Amino acid sequence: MVVKEIPYFDLSEICDSGQCFRMERITENEFQIRAEDKYLRATQEGETVRFDCSEEEFETFWKYYFDLERDYGIYIEAIDPEDTYLKTAAELGSGIRILNQDLWEMIVSFLISQQNNIFRIRKCIDRISRRYGEEKRAADGTVYHAFPTAEALSQATEEELRDCNLGYRAKYVRDTALRVASGEVDLAVIRKMTYPEARGELLKLYGVGVKVADCICLMALHELSAFPVDTHIRQALEKHYPGGFPAKRYGGMEGVLQQYIFYYELIHKE
Repeated sequence: MVVKEIPYFDLSEICDSGQCFRMERITENEFQIRAEDKYLRATQEGETVRFDCSEEEFETFWKYYFDLERDYGIYIEAIDPEDTYLKTAAELGSGIRILNQDLWEMIVSFLISQQNNIFRIRKCIDRISRRYGEEKRAADGTVYHAFPTAEALSQATEEELRDCNLGYRAKYVRDTALRVASGEVDLAVIRKMTYPEARGELLKLYGVGVKVADCICLMALHELSAFPVDTHIRQALEKHYPGGFPAKRYGGMEGVLQQYIFYYELIHKE
């Protein structure tokens, strides 16, 4: 068990922020997170967070995954004090952090996310993980499945992927899995690219448009200049920033602010 006092960190807000699809609420304050081939239970009371893992695993994986070495207070303090909308959105989602997630997992996740909602995305990813991911057992005995590798998904037919409720997105996932598994697409090379270069390479993948490419760049490559625009964000920008979002003012932190806006719009929609 690892216990930390962490400001600007809220498991509930992160869970509902739309950036991770294998994090689930167990109780009001307890969550389970599956990332790559790892499993974690975490609870939170105020700023006190308990991570049910060894100190070594926390230091080598989860600290980086949750981006805990970055001061998110700096981003909130940088917001224009006259921008009451953005300040309110940031206050509501002040515990959100941009997770450092696996590139392959994010490519598949955001291919599946198209024309989909968070609940259905989670169900789809759970199905393919159970069907094609390696079965694992956590230290507490919990059985879970690692996210399926490109090699594993490349063996699935389009029809089999459709059976996992992927719908038309099945052809996107299968084509990308085949290209990654064969080495035609080298994820290690993409990881080393600049944001514009990586975005351009991702746009070459079947089914990847600008929004999906930006989501992958933000959530997997941690390119904080990426600002994915979906329907919720577009509507918010049209309403609150008719002259355009002041991206130049917030250079290098646009992606963090996008998450505050997305979370605010998601909560107020409900």
